[in-house]
Amino acid sequence: MSHTSSRRHLLKMFASAPMLPLAGASMASMLTACGGGSGGTSSIVSMLSASFTGMAAPSLANPADMATTKVGSTLKVSLTNGEERVYTLAYQPFFLTGTQVPDGKGGTVLAGAYFDINNKAIIDTTVAGKERQFFSDSPDGMSLLKLSAASTVSGAKGNVVYAVVQFEYTTWAQDGVTDMYGKLPSPIAVLTLDQDPATGKLTLLKYSNVDTSSVNGLWITCASSLSPWDTHLSSEEYEPDAFTIASNTMFQAYSKNLYGDATKANPYHYGHMPEVTVNPDGTGSIKKHYCMGRISHELIQVMPDNRTALMGDDATNSGLFMFVADREKDLSSGTLYVAKYGTGWSLDPAGAGAAVSWIKLGSATSAEILALANTVKPTDIFDRATTDPKDATYTQIRIGGKVEWVRLKAGMDKAAAFLETHRYAALKGGSMAFTKMEGTTVNIKDKVAYSALQNMQSSMVRNNAAWDGAFNITIEKALNAGGILAHTLTGSQKDTAGGAINSEWVPSVTKTLLVGEDLATADALGNLANPDKIGAPDNIKFSEKLRTLFIGEDSSYHVNNFLWAYNVDTKVLSRLASMPSGAESTGLGVVDDLNGWTYITANFQHPGDWITNASGTGLHDKVKTTLDPLVRANYNNRFSAAVGYLTAAPSQIKLKG
Repeated sequence: MSHTSSRRHLLKMFASAPMLPLAGASMASMLTACGGGSGGTSSIVSMLSASFTGMAAPSLANPADMATTKVGSTLKVSLTNGEERVYTLAYQPFFLTGTQVPDGKGGTVLAGAYFDINNKAIIDTTVAGKERQFFSDSPDGMSLLKLSAASTVSGAKGNVVYAVVQFEYTTWAQDGVTDMYGKLPSPIAVLTLDQDPATGKLTLLKYSNVDTSSVNGLWITCASSLSPWDTHLSSEEYEPDAFTIASNTMFQAYSKNLYGDATKANPYHYGHMPEVTVNPDGTGSIKKHYCMGRISHELIQVMPDNRTALMGDDATNSGLFMFVADREKDLSSGTLYVAKYGTGWSLDPAGAGAAVSWIKLGSATSAEILALANTVKPTDIFDRATTDPKDATYTQIRIGGKVEWVRLKAGMDKAAAFLETHRYAALKGGSMAFTKMEGTTVNIKDKVAYSALQNMQSSMVRNNAAWDGAFNITIEKALNAGGILAHTLTGSQKDTAGGAINSEWVPSVTKTLLVGEDLATADALGNLANPDKIGAPDNIKFSEKLRTLFIGEDSSYHVNNFLWAYNVDTKVLSRLASMPSGAESTGLGVVDDLNGWTYITANFQHPGDWITNASGTGLHDKVKTTLDPLVRANYNNRFSAAVGYLTAAPSQIKLKG
């Protein structure tokens, strides 16, 4: 039967057949459809299993591989007719930040550019005579999606799909010495993409910056997720501490760049969960959900009920938080909880795990909390001391690796729960012991959620100053390489006060799934953690079709950060890609079916951000001299980074069996 008729039949089978291969490979050549049988009957050949074969880590034997995005992995697909097909993977960028990209109007716009509250360009004046608009070297979270409404963007030859990409920060001003981390309002943009129906290839048609002035700008937007209703769920990481804001020079610089006034920005407007809705014309609108807790939002996962959100908290003395919305597909009101752990915590994946109970922090609407944010001061909410006040009405807590004593003021429970969430969760007895809990994702079939701990340090380590034995989360020695947690999800649970939790997707037991391995001494390349295991996991996403957990690294322990695939059935860990040395693996997203194609999105940020040491013990001491000129040549003197996705080109297809 012809490929055309095969594809037509398969389009009807998408609900039951896995959507493979990865973008770029011919769907007709991959998904074999009906074959002629006796009596004219047809049989469908579909995917039986899929597995990745990993690549070796790049080395100085070929330094060019260490200075770029290197992909040397393959995907093998076994079909129900006994056939096997193998695809060699490759990386395809949409653009490098700092380059001109199409604006959809016949002109161009600067990718990753920064704008103030009035949508005027923010200019880098650190090099006289070479003034230019600031642009980011740190693209992070990205969502790939389609809309049910017809696109109004011209120029497409195939299907119109969209991506939302956010830019966490920029590392340096162009003088190379002025630190810009956290000093600029994070941009976020909608990409309109032309999807080739025959190959799945995505081509950028339009780049549109999202106007964030209605939400007072964005603060350090890190990882993201795609909601079940196809909106982009962003993040605001490392919420600025309102108690110490007067001495926070970084936040003052942020306020100056955003408003032109170093004192105007309100810390209570940041540390929330933004949501971007894409419009058919390739623009986007944004809102912030102030009722989901003011924490170090990293990457949330909304469960299949369209109401329950499990949230990472990228901080020291962080917690596992959960939000249950009042209505489906609407995060503007609901109830916030923090986890409290029982005994049984262990790094051993074979361990029984620790039981999880849930403390209700409060219920609110976003409008209520925004009104409070506009009016209250931190001293309206808590009395706070940094040394023991010798007063029994105060409670000792741990926050950000330090000890404090706090006393809640009368009538301020709601303000505390949603604007001083870390302090209030600690006060209420939450297990605020994790370090850098990053991405969160869900395995729907098995009802298991996963959380990445970039590092397991300080507040998790017995007798550390940030540790508290009452948290029931204890390791005997820091594990810098971090690990992945697995949470069993169940229903019919009650909170610690006896109230019913209105969700069937509540973590009840937490176990360790994967851990990295610290090295006692650096290896020959300079790695401080075993390069054949995960190191400082950050972005994570799960593919239901591939039964695979994808893991991106943000490591100060691997000379190159890697993108991994871990099959939860076979327990095989495969290295899919290596990022430029000094760069973090970001923008991870997995879409199992976008008009019949599966995509893995991948960005990286700050290439050549070297970690060196005068004593010669830094991560990049052994590679910097060789790699720095190569990275500079590849990425605009280290000021640019890539936004893109993994592909499998048709010319690379090999047939077996």
